Amino acid sequence: MEIERKFLIKQLPERLENYPSHLIEQAYLNVQPVVRVRREDDRFYMTYKGGGMMAREEYNLPLDEVSYNHLREKADGNIITKRRYLIPCEPYTIELDIFEGIFKGVVIAEVEFPSIEEAEQFAPPDWFGADVTYDGHYHNSYMSRINPGDIRIGSMDR
Repeated sequence: MEIERKFLIKQLPERLENYPSHLIEQAYLNVQPVVRVRREDDRFYMTYKGGGMMAREEYNLPLDEVSYNHLREKADGNIITKRRYLIPCEPYTIELDIFEGIFKGVVIAEVEFPSIEEAEQFAPPDWFGADVTYDGHYHNSYMSRINPGDIRIGSMDR
């Protein structure tokens, strides 16, 4: 089960380059249910995500690079590329996604939780903006299906 909240941000945290990060590329084979393949640095896997906004089923299966590349070619829509920074926010980790490629300039922060109760009680840091957890326009699967010029996500919450 994946339990996460999504936020726009007001400003980037200072010294972002000091945090660990991963280069992520993902392609969607289906969006209802979500079936995607992902390359995260030198790791590859396929993910199934069930329906839902804040809480939903999620299963990851490892792939090798050849399988990833084969499935990536079968993707429908846009390939999503982003740099994910891992920022401590005890006892959680903020996953700050700065999109590249066709969605360059889009920035979204996600925080995963062990329970719905903890997710609902989370007090975001000051640099977070609007909570967009329940807005499907901020799901990567949605972004995979739209014209990048039509995106309603700004680079930062204003």
